[in-house]
Amino acid sequence: MIAASMLFATSCDLDLQDDPNAVTAATADPNFLLNSIQLGYQGVFNAVGDDGMRLTRIINQGGAQYEGAYTPGTTNGYWTGTYSGILADIAFLEPLAEEGNLQRHLGIAKTIKAMVYMHLVDSYGDVPLSEALDPSNFNPKVDTGESVYSAALVALNEADAHFKAAPSAGTPNDYFYGRNYTKWIRLVNTMKLRYYLNTRLVKTAESKAGIDALVAANNFLKVGDDFVWKFGTSRADPDSRHPRFAGQYTSGGGDYQSTYYMWHLTEAKGFDDPRVRYYMYRQTIVNSTNPDEIECITQIAPPQYLVGNFIYCLPGQRGYWGRDHLDPDGIPPDGLKRTAWGVFPAGGRFDNNSGAPVNNPNLGAQGAGIHPIMLAAYVDFMLAESALTLGTAGNPKTLMLDGIKKHLEYVRSWSKTTTETGTITGFTPDATYASQVGNYLTYVSTEYDGAPVKMKIIGREYWLSLFGNGTEAFNLYRRTGQPSNMQPGLEVNPGTFPRSFFYPLNYLVTNTNAVQKADQSVQVFWDNNPAGNSWVY
Repeated sequence: MIAASMLFATSCDLDLQDDPNAVTAATADPNFLLNSIQLGYQGVFNAVGDDGMRLTRIINQGGAQYEGAYTPGTTNGYWTGTYSGILADIAFLEPLAEEGNLQRHLGIAKTIKAMVYMHLVDSYGDVPLSEALDPSNFNPKVDTGESVYSAALVALNEADAHFKAAPSAGTPNDYFYGRNYTKWIRLVNTMKLRYYLNTRLVKTAESKAGIDALVAANNFLKVGDDFVWKFGTSRADPDSRHPRFAGQYTSGGGDYQSTYYMWHLTEAKGFDDPRVRYYMYRQTIVNSTNPDEIECITQIAPPQYLVGNFIYCLPGQRGYWGRDHLDPDGIPPDGLKRTAWGVFPAGGRFDNNSGAPVNNPNLGAQGAGIHPIMLAAYVDFMLAESALTLGTAGNPKTLMLDGIKKHLEYVRSWSKTTTETGTITGFTPDATYASQVGNYLTYVSTEYDGAPVKMKIIGREYWLSLFGNGTEAFNLYRRTGQPSNMQPGLEVNPGTFPRSFFYPLNYLVTNTNAVQKADQSVQVFWDNNPAGNSWVY
């Protein structure tokens, strides 16, 4: 029996190093890979965007100091999801798609690849690329941020060619544009605009020439081309709802809104921003008088707030309940009273003064929100900055006003596609909203004319249109210093404002070539503005 079994074993051709369940090039489905790439990208956008929104005071940044809020472990998930998720899937997909002539798969994948490359540089500076996806190299070295950005531009040019190539096999699952490749090409051009705008401080002539050519072609995102990730309402596993909704409307609690941002939306201009009721939902419409709920109402503002005349504690008297920048206090029992995410972009409730708690997942649009990754309105703001700083075609004021108008109208029109449409039109009819838009544009136009620093108005208005998009807000802030005079932290010394993030811990402990930064004051290659915190405050 032993001899027979030995004979049988030696006669079988078995390679025990091959996992029969593993996906190989012969068994992989390019459609499933592209699905994974698109789903992974929305997760990466959410992760990096969250940090950007907090640092630019769009939503509250907790903790007493930046060093405590952003440690080497903070961005572990973002790093892993980018390299071992999206970029690995793209590297696996590309040869399969090339072999099968799947031109549109390649176009979508390379557009997302370019966006991820830029996000990595915007977040960390120098990052691994040329050696990053080599399965035999466990210790890839970093490439310069400039070279990674250049690789992103190459990927965008390749994506453009793939979208225009004919013929093309395959019908990819396109979760963004439903196989409308004209819109993908417009997105590619818009991302090129973003590339040149971010590099304008260090490559001025190249940026101006690049933007001039793009403006002449005039093929950017237009109204109706908005690049957004759409969420659903399912609470089953996996949860398809917007993460902000799921984190707040299930049992209350969740994010604190930023006192400073709410002040800009409600008090700074002397009238409400038309978007505030879409952005935010008040669970109470009167201010609390209980210091156990809001401790700051019995306290004097810190000296740096008094010197700079910054808003402190509560913006006005109407229940807009958030937190000041870098508030280190514990969490009081205010989960069903603090201002919550509204219908835009989180799929929550429209604020019609009902002032009810949000501890019911059936409220509002039930989480069917969006990630506003790149909107047509953003194009106008970017072109306004370019026209002002580089002298590219167009009137900066006109472009800015076009961006504001597009965004104001987009917020309402998109929100009316949700189940909140009846509440919205019942509280604010279309004609009333149109009047609010007109008044807003008149105010900003007059303010711009009298402003000694025009970029201050353009930057502020772009920032107010970036609710839900911290990636562009963080870049705007480092690139232009706008909005300037931002609310400081509650501590006199809040630590070093991150001009880039620490390299993640999971990268440092697994890569012998990894070298951590001395601190987070290290500036990415395109940020040559003055060092330190003071220039952005």
